[in-house]
Amino acid sequence: MAKNFKGLSEQEILALAISLEETDARTYADFAAGLKAHYPATAQVFEEMEAEEDEHRRKLIEEYGRRFGEHIPLIRREDVKGFVHRKPVWTRRFYERAANKVSDASTRKLLGDLAEAERKHVILAENLQHEYVTPEVEAQEEKAHRRLFVLQIVQPGLAGLMDGSVSTLAPVFAAAFATHSSHAAFVVGLAASVGAGISMAFAEAASDDGSLTGRGKPLLRGFVCGLMTTAGGIGHTLPYLIPEFRTATAIAVVIVAIELLVISWIRKRYMDTPFLRAAFQVVVGGVLVFLVGIWIGSS
Repeated sequence: MAKNFKGLSEQEILALAISLEETDARTYADFAAGLKAHYPATAQVFEEMEAEEDEHRRKLIEEYGRRFGEHIPLIRREDVKGFVHRKPVWTRRFYERAANKVSDASTRKLLGDLAEAERKHVILAENLQHEYVTPEVEAQEEKAHRRLFVLQIVQPGLAGLMDGSVSTLAPVFAAAFATHSSHAAFVVGLAASVGAGISMAFAEAASDDGSLTGRGKPLLRGFVCGLMTTAGGIGHTLPYLIPEFRTATAIAVVIVAIELLVISWIRKRYMDTPFLRAAFQVVVGGVLVFLVGIWIGSS
């Protein structure tokens, strides 16, 4: 059962302080470990913060041992009412209130020093950032961040969008010109889009677990790829909700042109492909599939 702060003994206050520093140090260590591979300079900042918390913990353990012996009872943040989880300001206020509550002069001084150290953590973090994250390093980490974004989001999304926009052109327009029915074209386009989305999602998720390539979680990549595949096919399928066949087809053709231009822009923006080259490659493929669909539907 959670206790009120006022009900804590001096032994429990010191034990809780040790637990706080252990948890904060572990949090900084986890951040550092997660960032080290791609953002080593930023990871160094968190490692320094971890070392700072470890030093606080060492001092607290020494003071606890001096007063109460070797055994430290387990008391955690959640055991105290009113604790705001993961709020550094709570730790500072805890030390300030604890210093006023204890009677031992040495313990009181230590808790006051730690309260002051917690107040200076923001300044310390800023100083460490200036020391380790220089403009050159910041530019490198921004480049690494962009590379990860391209690998984990843009590439699977672009592959899905291209597949959905281009591969569904043939069945949609073949159905449209074979039946001259907007409803038939819509049903075929919807089925092709959803089916292609599911297929591409599974294919992308199963192609690579990301452990060696750094392409991220396969489920996320599969979701992005499948979603964009479906979106690419649905775009030029929706106009066939319009009952009048010619009007629906004219709007669908305009949407296809927009889709191909969007794909070209994405390739220019994230793949550094010149826009005209990207547009030529995408448009040629799209037009060929479009013509095949019309040819099959009209035969």
